[in-house]
Amino acid sequence: MSTIQDKQLTDIVVEDIMISSEKVAHVQLNNPLEHALLVLVKSGYSAVPVLDASYKLVGTIGKTIILNEILGLERFEIEKLSDMRVHEVMNTDIPSLSRDDSFMNGLKAVINNTFVCVSDDEGYFDGIVTRRAILKQMKRDFYTNRND
Repeated sequence: MSTIQDKQLTDIVVEDIMISSEKVAHVQLNNPLEHALLVLVKSGYSAVPVLDASYKLVGTIGKTIILNEILGLERFEIEKLSDMRVHEVMNTDIPSLSRDDSFMNGLKAVINNTFVCVSDDEGYFDGIVTRRAILKQMKRDFYTNRND
């Protein structure tokens, strides 16, 4: 198989540029918000995928969603973090790609998202495609074609 550097943008599929699920921080539906916030802070990410018990993709959760939930009138109500669960506040309206989607579908998906989840036909989480990976590939293609 040829390397991704040898491929044209039109030949690249999501699988070529995605980060596999084993390397992606995630949380599960029934995790407390406290756990989700710890994962987000420790990983340095602003949002992560949410998976069910069988590792199917069900949504995303981010720092902003969590902070908005614990924001009181005069202070952050930190005690809510251990009482509330991820499934109560997560974002379920998320774009998703499949491994065989085209590079252009990936590009369209990351225009409004820093990352987009990749799942199979049955909904199992395969990984993510990041805006960074898309932009790096476009830069590589630009400079390769510029020199030809």
